Amino acid sequence: MAIRIFITGGTFDKEYNEITGQLFFKDTHISDLLKLGRCRMPVEIRTLMMIDSLEMTETDRELIASHCMQAKEDKIIITHGTDTMADTAKVLASKVKNKTIVLTGAMIPYMFGSSDGLFNMGSAMAFVQSLPHGVYVAMNGRYFDWDNVRKNRQTGGFEEIK
Repeated sequence: MAIRIFITGGTFDKEYNEITGQLFFKDTHISDLLKLGRCRMPVEIRTLMMIDSLEMTETDRELIASHCMQAKEDKIIITHGTDTMADTAKVLASKVKNKTIVLTGAMIPYMFGSSDGLFNMGSAMAFVQSLPHGVYVAMNGRYFDWDNVRKNRQTGGFEEIK
């Protein structure tokens, strides 16, 4: 069975406007990223939203959970902004059962060329296939249980809480 990938936005898919100097969303880059990584797994990709996670609402999180519950696949990756990834993971853990869900993101946009997104997506692809049902965050080559992770704003990495 294919792996379901839900796109929600975040730094993964941001682009840079050279005139205004602002980051913005246009289209997802996940297909290009998977092609670059030579992914051979069947995937089904669906864009749910293209927003910065700091702008994500509880309604947005409910929408993500609803799509996860309705998905026929039991292995799901969600691309997500890093600032509120743990918040969404908490909602998913309370609502979605009998599926392996891995949230991942990037600290640097894919379009910048030096993004950690390719590595994080590769890690998420491996973790979603090997971890038992549950909700996880995959960043920096590690996976974290949904209730034992935070973004360290000083180092720019993810770490265990406990």
